[in-house]
Amino acid sequence: MSAALPPASTASRVKVLDAQGLTRRFGGLVAVNQVSFEVYQGEIFGLIGPNGAGKTTVFNLMTGLTTASAGHLLYDGQNIIGRRPHQIAARGIARTFQNIRLFSNLSALMNVMIAQHIHTRASVLAGVFGLPPAPAEEQASRARALELLALVGLADRAEEQARNFPYGDQRRLEIARALALKPRVLLLDEPAAGMNSAEKAELSRFIRQLRRDFDLTILLIEHHVPLVMGLCDRIAVLDFGHLIALGDPAHVQTDPRVIEAYLGEAE
Repeated sequence: MSAALPPASTASRVKVLDAQGLTRRFGGLVAVNQVSFEVYQGEIFGLIGPNGAGKTTVFNLMTGLTTASAGHLLYDGQNIIGRRPHQIAARGIARTFQNIRLFSNLSALMNVMIAQHIHTRASVLAGVFGLPPAPAEEQASRARALELLALVGLADRAEEQARNFPYGDQRRLEIARALALKPRVLLLDEPAAGMNSAEKAELSRFIRQLRRDFDLTILLIEHHVPLVMGLCDRIAVLDFGHLIALGDPAHVQTDPRVIEAYLGEAE
C-alpha cells in the first residue's frame, strides 16, 4: 500500500486540470457561463451548488459527453475540449454518474472487465479466435477486476448480475468500473445519494483511501454539504451556471453569496 498523500496545502502544486472560461449553451439557456478554476494533483476538489447550477454539465464537458460552446479545459497542459469520451478516458480521466449507468444484465465482474478493454492490445480478431495476446490479457483483466471488486467489498458477488444489487452496492460497483480505467483523475457525481449518515461517513473514509492507494486527484459533485465540507480540500460553488465562490471549506461556507444561493433554494 502506498504512503498517504500529504495535505493539499503542503503538497507540491502540480496543476492537473485548468478550466478556462468554460461555457455551454443549450439554445438560449447558458448552463455553464465562463467558469474558470484549477485542480491540483492529489486534491479532493468539491463542486457544489443548488439544483440546476451546472455541476453535472461541467463534468460532461470534462469527459467529452458535451462539447463546450466556448473556453478551454487543459489536462496536463493540453486542451481536451473536442476530444471524444473514450479518448479522454484513455488519457486518465474516469467518472461515475448521478444516474447509475451499469450494464444491468451483466455480472459485476463483466462490468469491471469491460472497462479495462480500453487498455488492451489484442485485436478483435485475436479476441474472437483466442490468439495471443488475447488469452493472457483476458486472464490479467479478470484478476484485476476481482481485485477491484474486493476493494469495494463486492468480491463475493462477482458473478451476480448488476441489476440485482442494492443501490449502495451499485454505486460501489460503478466506482470499481471507473478505477478499471486506471485513472489519474476520478470524477464522482453525487456518490452519497440515497445513503444514510453512517454510509456517508464510510464513503468519506473510502474516498480518502482511494486517493491514497491509487494516487488519485478526485473531483466530487455532492448535495450533502457537511460531507463536502469535511472531505474536500477546496470547493467551487456554482449558481445558475456562474462560479460564485472558490476556496477552502472554511472560506466557502462563510461566503455571503454561497449562503444566499442555498437559502434561496431552501425558500
